[in-house]
Amino acid sequence: MGILSWIIFGALAGWVASLITGRNARMGCLLNILVGVAGALIGGFLMGLITGNEFTINWSWSSFLVAVVGAALFLAVTGIAGKKRH
Repeated sequence: MGILSWIIFGALAGWVASLITGRNARMGCLLNILVGVAGALIGGFLMGLITGNEFTINWSWSSFLVAVVGAALFLAVTGIAGKKRH
């Protein structure tokens, strides 16, 4: 995938993950992209460990689902955009 594909894929996956975790109101577009790309890498790595298959990068619904789950896990573990500071 090219860089533009990574940005679009990451933005969509990060946005859906932020909706799932309830952090959408506190995240901007750039953070959605970064979280989505990180989630795709984390989710792909974990799926490779679980299934024993090679780590592949492509556009598919299963890849999108793995990226969203990875991004949601990333948000839950790191607490990015968690609580507002006063």
